[in-house]
Amino acid sequence: MPEEIFPLVDESGQVVGQATRSLCHSGGKALHPVVHLHVFNSQGNLLLQKRAANKDIQPGKWDTSVGGHMDFGESVEAALYREAGEELGIENFIPEFLQSYIFESDVEKELVYSYKTVYDGTFLFEKKEIDQIRFWSVMEIKNTFGKSVFTPNFEYEFRRIFLKSL
Repeated sequence: MPEEIFPLVDESGQVVGQATRSLCHSGGKALHPVVHLHVFNSQGNLLLQKRAANKDIQPGKWDTSVGGHMDFGESVEAALYREAGEELGIENFIPEFLQSYIFESDVEKELVYSYKTVYDGTFLFEKKEIDQIRFWSVMEIKNTFGKSVFTPNFEYEFRRIFLKSL
């Protein structure tokens, strides 16, 4: 199976090249775009996914409802709907853009396009990428910060976006 090819972007999101997944995740800090979708239910609880143990980045940690890389030549919106379908089996939702920002870890640098939606339907997910999903209350999330339960990216994004508005 050929390795995934990601677009490389500048800080404004303009495509400036392309690179393999392994290059983007090897510590070279090649800026590449990703999409995040925060799925809330009508009670205000946030769905999180527990990343599968075989993931190359942050295995076994709880993370954003939907998160994934954009494919080369794909629009942000197309990537958002593709990832939501692949990860949770949802298609009929209305995304609300929250913000974009750059997140940098020890191994990668991402331009994150963050969205939210309210969804009370059913979810379908494959165990190869996600071990489990469940809804968390905002208080439960806040009380779990700093305990190595969540990915650093999720904690950063949740604080940046949601704690300011609550």
